[in-house]
Amino acid sequence: MARLFVVMGVSGCGKSTMATALAHATGGFFLDGDSFHPAGNIEKMRAAIALTDEDRWPWLEQVGRQMASQKGTVFCACSALKRSYRARIAKAAGEDVLFIYLQGSKALIETRMRARQNHFMPPSLLDSQFDTLEVPGPDELAFNVDIARSEPQIVAQILEKLAL
Repeated sequence: MARLFVVMGVSGCGKSTMATALAHATGGFFLDGDSFHPAGNIEKMRAAIALTDEDRWPWLEQVGRQMASQKGTVFCACSALKRSYRARIAKAAGEDVLFIYLQGSKALIETRMRARQNHFMPPSLLDSQFDTLEVPGPDELAFNVDIARSEPQIVAQILEKLAL
């Protein structure tokens, strides 16, 4: 079983909330992938400019390296929207990374995004997030979780799937 987990999905799906809760529940370590974005990426997103793959590659490699540098179980909140992004993270980590995809309707996620305070990602970029998203396939080390339930229910479902 992997020790590195990426809680992934579009902006506003609850990645940070779930990854924090999972780390707390398991005694693991939490990493916020957003904290590894270079300033230029943050400024682009604040200006409602979608990131390109070229913007993302160094960031994704940093996410993978940071995860691997931690001891024990690690839960990282990171969008990891494309298969190639997930592969880049796993390659940089140098070990198995299991991706937990938080799947929800655009309407639900937009409602959550509009309720957030002081976040750099504006709701106007949600369409670009869904356009970029490649749902993890059955050949990937990943599983999907519906986010329409309560936080404790989602955490319990993930922990059951992980047998942690």
